[in-house]
Amino acid sequence: MNLFFKKTGDGKPLFILHGLFGLSDNWSTLSKGYAEKGFSVFAIDLRNHGRSEHSNIFTYESMANDILELMETESVSSIDLIGHSMGGKVGMQFALMFPEKLNKLIVADISPKYYPPHHSSVLAALHSVQLTEQLTRKEAENTLRMSLSDEGTIQFLLKNLYWETDTKLNWRFGLKEIEKNIDQIGAALEGTQKIDVETLFLRGERSGYIDDNDIQLIKNRFTKVKIITILDSGHWVHAENPKMFFEETVKFLIQ
Repeated sequence: MNLFFKKTGDGKPLFILHGLFGLSDNWSTLSKGYAEKGFSVFAIDLRNHGRSEHSNIFTYESMANDILELMETESVSSIDLIGHSMGGKVGMQFALMFPEKLNKLIVADISPKYYPPHHSSVLAALHSVQLTEQLTRKEAENTLRMSLSDEGTIQFLLKNLYWETDTKLNWRFGLKEIEKNIDQIGAALEGTQKIDVETLFLRGERSGYIDDNDIQLIKNRFTKVKIITILDSGHWVHAENPKMFFEETVKFLIQ
């Protein structure tokens, strides 16, 4: 699988993986910050996202293998990895499959548990946007706003809208492929095998993605784990409190 990525800086390799419907551009500012701290940052578009290839196979195992393939292509022997939400699940799967390739893992606002499908409103909103010739970005935005009330989600989705031709907009993510595999997105981390990689879990103070009941589940799977709550943030911890997110991640990575 050919993955698109943006590389910033020179130093210790740090791979960053976005969440569902995200893309590498979401991490531009933080990538520069990590690069200034001595990292070679690879902000990656996962399969079916951004400028990477689309595929009807959309499992965490396949995405973990994509990361290994990219490492081999770029002659990188081991990495630190930050993953948000779906990207965090990819990171956990990578740690399970290739622990020897991973120095430190940071998982942002997702736990190893199963999550029931909960993206129906977003999918319905995306389908309501008719990507016909001459549709303007403003019209697409107004259509999304008719279905979605959260402004952050609307703007997050709009970052994926691009001019495929001079007169036609399209989504960068593979909506058809994602929707076909939407049940896979919530899949639990497979098995019961212990993971010995040094791991930091970050949860949003106002997010319900990692609740108190998940703490023991995390500690049961990850033997070298630290869990921190990012204050004044919901699910998009890195965007809602980037200062605390950056400080805590850098401290963990360089200690």
